[in-house]
Amino acid sequence: MDLDALLLHYFHSDAPETLDEDALAAGVERLALDFGVERSPERRFALWVLLDSFGAAPSPADAFEDPGQREAANRYLDALWKAERQ
Repeated sequence: MDLDALLLHYFHSDAPETLDEDALAAGVERLALDFGVERSPERRFALWVLLDSFGAAPSPADAFEDPGQREAANRYLDALWKAERQ
């Protein structure tokens, strides 16, 4: 999945930091909706990561039934947390 393509698709901009609050909320809503119906594990994980970058991702326990995906999401969050502390 291409990040720029995802941003354009959901936010109609490749610079979401320039969007007003309503446009940003609408993009996050579209993204969350697609996350909820996506069945491909890889695409679902990518959408979850993007949701997380906007502070809108459900917890890994709520987002992923598959233990492997749940563990991958937890490892992602751990790595992100460690990177933010450096």
